[in-house]
Amino acid sequence: MSTSPARHRVVIIGGGFGGLLCAKHLKKVPCDVTLLDRRNFHLFQPLLYQVATGSLSPANIAAPLRSILKKERNVRTLLADVGGFDLAAKEVLTIDGLRVSFDTLVVAAGSTHHYFGKDAEWEPIAPGLKTIEDATEIRRKVLGAFERAEREAEPAVRKRLLTFVVVGGGPTGVEMAGSVAELARQTLRRDFRSINPADAHVILVENSERVLQTFHEKLSANAEKSLREIGVDPWLKCRVTEVKPDRVVIDRGGVIETVPTETVIWAAGVKASPLAAKLKEAFGGTLQTDRAGRVVIAADCTAGGRADVFVIGDMAHQLGADGKPLPGVAPVAIQQGEYVARVIDARLRGSTLPTAFKYHDKGSMATIGRSHAVAQTGWMRLTGWLAWLAWLFIHVITLARFENRVLVVFQWFWNYVTRNRTARLITNDPAADAAHGLPASSAK
Repeated sequence: MSTSPARHRVVIIGGGFGGLLCAKHLKKVPCDVTLLDRRNFHLFQPLLYQVATGSLSPANIAAPLRSILKKERNVRTLLADVGGFDLAAKEVLTIDGLRVSFDTLVVAAGSTHHYFGKDAEWEPIAPGLKTIEDATEIRRKVLGAFERAEREAEPAVRKRLLTFVVVGGGPTGVEMAGSVAELARQTLRRDFRSINPADAHVILVENSERVLQTFHEKLSANAEKSLREIGVDPWLKCRVTEVKPDRVVIDRGGVIETVPTETVIWAAGVKASPLAAKLKEAFGGTLQTDRAGRVVIAADCTAGGRADVFVIGDMAHQLGADGKPLPGVAPVAIQQGEYVARVIDARLRGSTLPTAFKYHDKGSMATIGRSHAVAQTGWMRLTGWLAWLAWLFIHVITLARFENRVLVVFQWFWNYVTRNRTARLITNDPAADAAHGLPASSAK
């Protein structure tokens, strides 16, 4: 793509839902767009838990950014790790020394795991689910636990290995817990000789009084019932107070209980990307952020009173029509990305958009297990088979490329018919495998 000094320069940081949709909607706008991301692919995060439990392979839910944007001739993609901002010079600074000039900046760097001040202690032990590496690490830990249990003669150690604790009862936690339970009770049921995988104990820890707190109470109750039916043990009104390599300590309403386990999966909260702090620093500390580090943005998605700086997606704190902060979900980022593209287009045409950003909530859904999900949109609430089909349809059409949709549909069909999960590969950490007496895995 050739650039011209006379053309407006838009720099977008982040190739997630918000950044990608903003870039795609600028394809007919007279501007030059540079998309910066430290990864060369767009990742469909809502299906990461299926990679973590062997239902899908990473390539099923990711697509190269260059391939997605190859028809947008005014967009170039740079593989770069952003390290800071020079707002006076209107430049984005990368860690390797590149300086990218902009006239308009769109920051959509997403979020990361939130361990509520215990990041250094808990993150190495209790991985979250934000990246492909997170998913394959969780897959290694879960499948490795079954393998080690097969070799273990001591009952207490076996029980510890076959205990899985998922922290957080939102959609990610519910989907993860349900998937681990089905993996143990269905997929692996005939694969071992010394253990019965169905003996696995899957505990879902949630601090509030019900799972899926943002859903209608009846849907939450239905989800809890379904979780129990497939073998998940929800611990409600509980909070984790300590995470160690061989145990987790849980406060159950004043009663402290220690659960021996070597597999803890974190789905309890998120905080803004570290780039939010870098942006605040560039503003001289005047940029307002919330407790999770998200940037407080104006009604038109601009930040810090500057018309040339937009922040969108999980990194942004913006109030909805109900006065509450918008949730950190893909539809919010998608709609914000499209809106910001329209704002930029209007400005370049010498006009302004007549309305501020307004999020149109099309509903929420979560899958609990095979043939069961919950979904709500407006007054309509679905459970069971219909909700599960709606969940499948929405997730398939949201995947970035046609090839991914075909692969995922075929894989889901095969998994449904056979109850098998073909991507059950233990990868990533030969040293950890060796430490537990397992042969080192060679696949990456």
